[in-house]
Amino acid sequence: MSSELSRRAGAARPAAPVRLIHLGLGDFFRAHQAWYTEHAPDGEEWGFAAFGDGELPALLTAQQGLYTLVTRSASGDRYEVVATLSQACPGTDRDALPRLFGAPEVAAVTLTEVGARDHPDLLADLEALRNGPAAPVRTTGGRLIAGLAARHRADAGPIALVACDHTSGNGAVVSDLLRELGERVDRELTGWLAENVSVVSTVADRVTPRTGPSDARAVAEATGREDRAPVVAEPYAEWVLSGAFPAGRPRWEDAGALLTDDLAPYERRKQWLANGSCSLLAYAGSIREHATAAEAIGDDACLGWLSQWWSEAGPRLGRAATGLDAYCQALLDRLANPRVRHRLARLAADGSRKLPERVLPVVRAERADGRVPEGAALILAAWVCHLRGHGAPVSDPRAAELTVLAAGPLPDGVHRALDALDPELAADEALVAAVCDAATRFDRVRVP
Repeated sequence: MSSELSRRAGAARPAAPVRLIHLGLGDFFRAHQAWYTEHAPDGEEWGFAAFGDGELPALLTAQQGLYTLVTRSASGDRYEVVATLSQACPGTDRDALPRLFGAPEVAAVTLTEVGARDHPDLLADLEALRNGPAAPVRTTGGRLIAGLAARHRADAGPIALVACDHTSGNGAVVSDLLRELGERVDRELTGWLAENVSVVSTVADRVTPRTGPSDARAVAEATGREDRAPVVAEPYAEWVLSGAFPAGRPRWEDAGALLTDDLAPYERRKQWLANGSCSLLAYAGSIREHATAAEAIGDDACLGWLSQWWSEAGPRLGRAATGLDAYCQALLDRLANPRVRHRLARLAADGSRKLPERVLPVVRAERADGRVPEGAALILAAWVCHLRGHGAPVSDPRAAELTVLAAGPLPDGVHRALDALDPELAADEALVAAVCDAATRFDRVRVP
């Protein structure tokens, strides 16, 4: 019979004092921010209180905040108990939110998702908060502004917000959102936010496959402990942070995080190399009838196209180009891991939104230097052929428009699709010719 996870049973250290808050209890937070804190040398001084919805708060509370992180490599699984979650609170807990935000010892709030500023539920939360600071709220943005308003009322001092979502410039996005939310709720609060809240931008990366019942059974079999809320993650983790922590922070840098005053090169490295590679494999790999990134990496043609893309994008990374060979090798290992299934159909979604961030900056830079980027042209060509019905199914907010534009004779389809993505592309005859040339190999490819 498996024993339950318990601090009293010696499965982990005692609960740390709450000095950090996270809005959410998702897998990424528990495999990333909480994991880095667990591995910081002063982690026993920095406990998280996290607010979540559904059944997770109750499950984790029953386990005294403990859960098993399953690190899934190609060769097997490694199990560790993460103990940095000191409190798991329901998002509807109207007492815990102001109490924790209003505690002077709480130094930072980490965020992986805030949500759209015009979402009806968020607008309803803001309206409720205008009518009363203790109003119940349902959204992450509502909880954030309600908590900060409580900190303002408590005169609890400055605090840092750490943006960990996967958007470039995530700190600026949070800053803009915070200012807008404050103005909608209380103009006096807006001034306090500007003087007392520091927003930290980050690049945060770690793949966390969906955890299922089989993972819980594997944890029980491997460790002898029952865990109703395990998390699965790939071995790789990255966290680059830029910004001030006026009330202190854990020593995350000693757990592998990087602190920098210039985040942009690292954002570009992730967008161009990691995410751009996913787009390349999603379109070109699926056209070659592969279902996962691991399958595509085993294809010499796909591997060669990746190398070509990296040779164009890598030299333009500036400071982040240091250690580029190691980064690319780690990326290959990640993509080739057959036990973390990167499904190409999922990676292919939303190309019209993703390619302008992942590929077009390199295209523009190469063309400004008088070069035709063959690697980038190949990604664009594979995307156009994907719109023409090859490879993964099209899942894009502009799918109805783009599939019509890409249809017909290949040269016409390429030109129209590029024009819809960015008119400057369609006006560049040399680039259009390169994309057309690359598209000929995909528009009729059939793997034996």
